[in-house]
Amino acid sequence: MQNDQALFCTDKNHKMERFLEVCLLLLLYDEVGYGYGLIEQLEYFGFSQDELNVSTLYRTLRKMEKEELVSSLWEEGGPGPKRRVYEITESGKKELAQWIKILEFRKKRIDKLIGKYDEKVGQNENI
Repeated sequence: MQNDQALFCTDKNHKMERFLEVCLLLLLYDEVGYGYGLIEQLEYFGFSQDELNVSTLYRTLRKMEKEELVSSLWEEGGPGPKRRVYEITESGKKELAQWIKILEFRKKRIDKLIGKYDEKVGQNENI
C-alpha cells in the first residue's frame, strides 16, 4: 500500500474475516500460538466461541499461511499429541502495520460521523 488511496482499501476484501486476520496477526506478533489458545484470546476482540469455530480458525490460518503472513510447524505437546503452532512472518508484520494504519484512518472517519450525530441529536433535544 504505497499511497494514501490505499487507506480506502479498494483492493481489500472487507468482511469480518479480514478483521479476524488482523487480530490473529496481532496475537502472533510476540509469541507463537495454537488453535484453541488463539480462540480463547480472540474473545478479547469480541469473537465469541459460538460464532468462531475451530474449522473457521484453521481455514483462516491456512489461508494466511498460503499468503506467507504466518508460518506453522508441529510441536511436541508433552504427553499429549503434537499440535500445530503458528507464528507471524516478516511479511505478516508488514501487513499488520498496514492494517493498523487503515483502521486508524477509518476510526477517525467514524469518530467524525459519531461526533456530528451527537451534535445534531444534542441540538434537537434542546429545542
